Amino acid sequence: MKNIPTLHQKIFTIISDAGQKLDCPVYVVGGYVRDYYLNRLKEGEIDIDFVTVGPGITLAKKVAGKIEGSSLAVYKQFGTAQVKVGDLELEFVGARKESYRKNSRKPIVEDGTLKDDQLRRDLTINALSWSLNQEDYGALNDPFGGMEDLENKVVKTPIDPDQTFDDDPLRMMRAIRFASQLDFRVEEKTFQAITEMAHRISIISKERIIDELNKIIMSDNPSLGFNMLFKTGLLKEFFPEMHELHGVREINGVRHKDNFWHTLKVLDNVIELGAGLWLRWAAIMHDIAKPPTQRFEKRAGWTFHGHDALGAKWTKRIFRRLGLPLDERMRYVRKLVRLHLRPIALVSDEVSDSAIRRLIYEAGDDIDDLMKLCRADITTKNDYKHEKYQKNFDYVERRIKEVEEKDRLRKWKNPLSGEEIMEALNIKPSKMVGDVKDAVKEAILNGDIPNEHDAAFNYMMEHKEDFLNNG
Repeated sequence: MKNIPTLHQKIFTIISDAGQKLDCPVYVVGGYVRDYYLNRLKEGEIDIDFVTVGPGITLAKKVAGKIEGSSLAVYKQFGTAQVKVGDLELEFVGARKESYRKNSRKPIVEDGTLKDDQLRRDLTINALSWSLNQEDYGALNDPFGGMEDLENKVVKTPIDPDQTFDDDPLRMMRAIRFASQLDFRVEEKTFQAITEMAHRISIISKERIIDELNKIIMSDNPSLGFNMLFKTGLLKEFFPEMHELHGVREINGVRHKDNFWHTLKVLDNVIELGAGLWLRWAAIMHDIAKPPTQRFEKRAGWTFHGHDALGAKWTKRIFRRLGLPLDERMRYVRKLVRLHLRPIALVSDEVSDSAIRRLIYEAGDDIDDLMKLCRADITTKNDYKHEKYQKNFDYVERRIKEVEEKDRLRKWKNPLSGEEIMEALNIKPSKMVGDVKDAVKEAILNGDIPNEHDAAFNYMMEHKEDFLNNG
């Protein structure tokens, strides 16, 4: 237990002393121990788990009383307690053993030993623990060869994987998630069990599934995780639209790229450009509607006309089913899916400022992320084509910058308010107010007038009679 953050060392000493006084053996378990041996511990680590052979809640109360400024939360129904020290969360639970009834994922829970508790762990690498007891302080408990698996970069279950996954099918997702996060491989027997039991994921709530999926997506190499989700059949169970991207059709010797592997490459590419979770989701969704829009045309070959619009339409439905948020984050993803083909259409020197303005207006503050997605969408292995496409986007970004500096459309707001329009035209709230605003917007986007209040007001007054007559 060397090179542990000083704060954590102090906390371990406090917990050890408290456990000794209560005659309550206590151990650091799980992810903290695993990450220590992987050199993944950070000073800002926010979650440490402890197992007690005895009353975990009582120990937590004792610890909270010894740490100034800490807070305590007790969850009696789960037999757990949390002590919060700043951003650091210390979770205490009594050692348990679990047994399952057939066709139920809710265990019968009883008090148990440390070994009982380790037996119910999902993976060998998560069953490691350190003693905080004075007689063997810092001793490593590794009943299932977790250290060897860490060294060999292997993910596997501590007991028969069929039983582990039958007890809680979410553990199949967790196995793949850890393999993706740590760049490990899933042991063959464990992988086979996931493949055979993939259908069991259907009994897991969408909230638990999406939590694991988002952790895969936020790993450094999420394509590794998606590859395993696909090959085991798990992906098809909860995200069939993405599974359907796989496959290549051929007519008259003409083939198209496999859209599933293309999507994974785009996902990896966009991460290199600094993408957060929702831009990564935009990469996942950008071609999601290609299968139903696929057509073969004699002259053009394979086409996917309208997949951008249809994919945007699908976004809300898919987000709802997966348990993803339906707020501005969904709208952001939907917008990027809808617009992801637009920049490439602006490559020509003959493209007008008006076309550039409309893209800036529609993308708004997300224009930079849209361009990242477009660049990530270049997956050709042909160096000449790759360089050509990147230069095309360099040109588009220069044009965007030029027009934006001149017209300031990124955070565009109509120069005229509804109140001003009603007063100037002497009208009441009506559809005409919206018509005037739309006309002013179109005039600005077309370049007929500058994006300024006085120009917009003068434009309205020049066309006053047209508005009133048509209203």
